[in-house]
Amino acid sequence: MQHPELIPHLFRTEYRKIVAVLCKRFGFDEMETAEDITSDTFMLAVQVWGLKGVPPNPIAWLYTVAKNKAKNFLHRQAVFINKVTPATAGENNATLPEYEIDLSPQNINDSQLQMMFALCHPAISPEAQIGLSLRILCGFGIEEIADAFLTNKETINKRLFRAKEKLREEKILIELPGISEIDERLKSVLATIYLLFSEGYYSISHNTTLRKELCMEAMRLCYMLVENKHTNKPPVNALLSLMCFQSSRFEARVNEQGEPVLYDEQDTSLWDADLISRGSYFLHCSATGNQLSKYHLEAAIAYWSTQKNDTREKWENVLQLYNRLLQIEYSPIAALNRTFALSKANGKPDAIVEAEKLNLTGNHFYYTLLGVLYTGIDNVKARLHFEKALSLAKTDGDRVIIRKKVDLLTGKTV
Repeated sequence: MQHPELIPHLFRTEYRKIVAVLCKRFGFDEMETAEDITSDTFMLAVQVWGLKGVPPNPIAWLYTVAKNKAKNFLHRQAVFINKVTPATAGENNATLPEYEIDLSPQNINDSQLQMMFALCHPAISPEAQIGLSLRILCGFGIEEIADAFLTNKETINKRLFRAKEKLREEKILIELPGISEIDERLKSVLATIYLLFSEGYYSISHNTTLRKELCMEAMRLCYMLVENKHTNKPPVNALLSLMCFQSSRFEARVNEQGEPVLYDEQDTSLWDADLISRGSYFLHCSATGNQLSKYHLEAAIAYWSTQKNDTREKWENVLQLYNRLLQIEYSPIAALNRTFALSKANGKPDAIVEAEKLNLTGNHFYYTLLGVLYTGIDNVKARLHFEKALSLAKTDGDRVIIRKKVDLLTGKTV
């Protein structure tokens, strides 16, 4: 890999590791210092490598520079404290050997995992948790985070600043919770990873590469939980299974023109068989104990979505899974998806009755579903529903899909 491509690549893979270790060493009071030291390390790499060429071991070079900068900071901090409070001089000199910065693989992994729990603390808003996770745990730049959230850099900077202040105010520690409370805290961590993945998978951003990276980062964080004996719990495996199944169809969800492709119209040869296999493995791993989470049910539904057959048995299974999911955690989208499964299992007339009970009049997906259900039964009603859906649709992609439905209904060539 050439120098121009190498540094951005290393920034994405190593920035988060160095920041996590330095934050753990300094504490959240010096979070910005940890970020500055890490950023300065990469800036120096740009300058030195541009003049002298890439060193034989670029990662070791980065770690050495970051360690030295961190030690200098700690030394300056100790000198300052000693001058302000001379009585503590002996004590601070005694702590000098502890200035070693541990960038071993084990400490990097431990620090990232501990940081994950700290950033996903319930005191921090879900939006801020995602933003901080993207910045600190995933190494995303401010512009990338703004693009992911479809907002501007100023908004993201303010959001991250408030979140960091909250971390300091609440005196949140960078550590794993105790065994007795880890299950409860794990809920917040999984919710953040789930939202991070959804931000990529369902985002209306046109940046497909960024969206895919969001999904991959969410899966990487979940892998870290699976690999730790204290956090390798059934819901964690279930969420990782869900993300594997969903990601397996990523390439088939958009055509060459960048337009979304509906499930029924996807080229199944583009589905990733390796990810489907891994999804099945983690779904099997999740089937221990007596805990049934929403991630278990959504992963099971996603599993059936990777089965290419279109049998009634498939859709009956999906329908029953949606029934249980709605009992655990109701959501309008899950209710709509259940109604679609009902149409496949029992026929459109039964599904129309159930769909109209939902009465989600401000939701374009609701009218799109009604248009699909009425197609072939009452095409006039179907078209009215599609037109209503068009008026409510928020993205070009959704409008493209709905117009194709109308064109098929009216016999136009698509």
